[in-house]
Amino acid sequence: MINLIDTPGHIDFSGRVTRSLRAIDGAIVVVDAVEEVMIQTETVTRQALEERVRPLLFINKIDRLIKELRLPPDQIQEKLVRIIRDFNRLIEMYAEPEYREKWKVSPTAGSVAFGSARDRWGFTLAMAQKRDIKFSDVVEAYEKGRVDELKQVVPVEEAILDMVIEHIPPPHVAQRYRVPKIWRGDLESEIGQAMLNCDENGPAVMCVTNVLVDPHAGVVATGRLFSGTLHEGDTIYLIGARRSSRIQQVGIYMGQYRDVVEALPAGNIPALLGVEGVKAGETIATTKDVVPFEQIRYISEPVMTIAIEPKHPRDLPRLVDFLNKLTLEDPTLVAKIDQESGEYLLSGMGQLHLEIATHWIKKAGIDIVTSPPIVIYRETIRKRAGPFEGKSPNKHNRIYIEVEPLEPEIIELIRKGEIGEYTDRKTLAKILRDHGWDTDEARGVWAVDEKGNILIDLTKGVQFLHEVREMISAGFYSCMEDGPLARELVRGIKVKLVDAQLHEDPAHRGYAQIVPATRHALYAAMLSADPIILEPVQKITVKVPVEYVGVVTRIISQKRGRVITIEQREYVTQVIGEIPAAETFDLAEVLRGGTGGRAFWGLEFSSWQPVPASMQAEVIAAIRRRKGLSPEPPKPEDFIER
Repeated sequence: MINLIDTPGHIDFSGRVTRSLRAIDGAIVVVDAVEEVMIQTETVTRQALEERVRPLLFINKIDRLIKELRLPPDQIQEKLVRIIRDFNRLIEMYAEPEYREKWKVSPTAGSVAFGSARDRWGFTLAMAQKRDIKFSDVVEAYEKGRVDELKQVVPVEEAILDMVIEHIPPPHVAQRYRVPKIWRGDLESEIGQAMLNCDENGPAVMCVTNVLVDPHAGVVATGRLFSGTLHEGDTIYLIGARRSSRIQQVGIYMGQYRDVVEALPAGNIPALLGVEGVKAGETIATTKDVVPFEQIRYISEPVMTIAIEPKHPRDLPRLVDFLNKLTLEDPTLVAKIDQESGEYLLSGMGQLHLEIATHWIKKAGIDIVTSPPIVIYRETIRKRAGPFEGKSPNKHNRIYIEVEPLEPEIIELIRKGEIGEYTDRKTLAKILRDHGWDTDEARGVWAVDEKGNILIDLTKGVQFLHEVREMISAGFYSCMEDGPLARELVRGIKVKLVDAQLHEDPAHRGYAQIVPATRHALYAAMLSADPIILEPVQKITVKVPVEYVGVVTRIISQKRGRVITIEQREYVTQVIGEIPAAETFDLAEVLRGGTGGRAFWGLEFSSWQPVPASMQAEVIAAIRRRKGLSPEPPKPEDFIER
């Protein structure tokens, strides 16, 4: 049995690619023969290699080389050789050392296919030799209107199937090298051995990669079953959610339809009904004592937000339900209520991502009004500050906190999921010591926030501290969701709890006392540590004829961007640069107008960078006004009680 998962190519939907990769062992990367290797190609190939998913190459739209560019056979072959070389360069760049040479694609090895999906023909080199087809025959078929004969001789589905059978390993082979990458449990344990060997008789362990809400069946959780066998009626455990459930139905997809089966063994991609409360990335098992899979990490982050409200107030409950459904099915969409303004906010990877989301809302019959998209920002600090005291409302408890910037390499480890909430404490301490942390700090980590923040306990001998640990952590997480400058998310902060004075009576040190004390100390420290606003910066790749290079570089510069490289290709020049997301709202119109529609371009999230100093105050004031706050941010003394 071969499972196929189709994902969109647009960078705004890279989250679907990320989730799908956990379920599969091989990927067919489709490249346009005219546009060649683009930013999306690099993104999905990098994602695949990070999950140890073997990539194959299908070069599509060969018909465009013949009909649009009118290239002779020898020039077509030159172009295809360049695409293969550029694709292999990505494998060289992003694959782990042991897979670099092994996974490079080659026509002679049968790991590259050529064709036209639209006209339904395609072939590998072995297939072409067997059927005696040359590129000159393909050109002639188009020139003489015999394309139908071509798809009879070399049907595209046969080329793809040949590649998959020849090069994609079966589950019991792939899992031996994939499981150690995506699961940090004991590989010598019963569960570890069952997953390594894809043992259908072992404990059932499944990673959920997709969740959708069927209007008739309810929540459908789909994912990869790495070991064991799942049956209808089995009791299963959601390891992350820490709850149990019962499988009402086991299904397997046949195209867009689900076929009901009694049971499915390891190596398959089951679709389960009845698993309420499940989210993409969840680990499902038939036993409680399972280390969860590594968290599914998205290569991009939401960078744009729109406010949504129903035209008719009576539709508000339906809108809320539908937003919950959307964010369940697509975790890269984030919906929340702004507590100050009461607005419903929907955040996504870009304008297209949000446009598609609003399209589905309208298609569900809900009339909505949306605001223009706005850019999401982050807050951080640039120096050390503290300790600052935070008093509880009843004045019986005191929390003392210091802050300092978190090292970029630690932020990156959190982003990649190499350290996080579920990382074993010993493993976490070792990783941090290897990155220069002293032993006390490395051992004292209490909380790792997935946006790139860490809470550390450096106290000595504080009474009752273990009883309020969860409350202090809750205050930390609360502040990271709601920074003091502009109520934006926080990233890149190391928070140190250096001391605490706690009342001996538990009644006087409850949640309503400890959380506010933590927040006050942390906000005062952050506001004293040179706080700044970060903006999302996107990598832009533009391919244009050489005569438009000056136009493109000028547009990038005018939009506060910078050009990184300019590379001459045979027919086009590739310009790579960076541009703030805030400057991209009219980018399509400007690029199309400046190049006469001759530019192919794409955007990909690159990094968070400080807003220019000259714009900081203006940006902060604008965000605060939009949220119904006073334009001026608070001062440290606002959180320090005299």
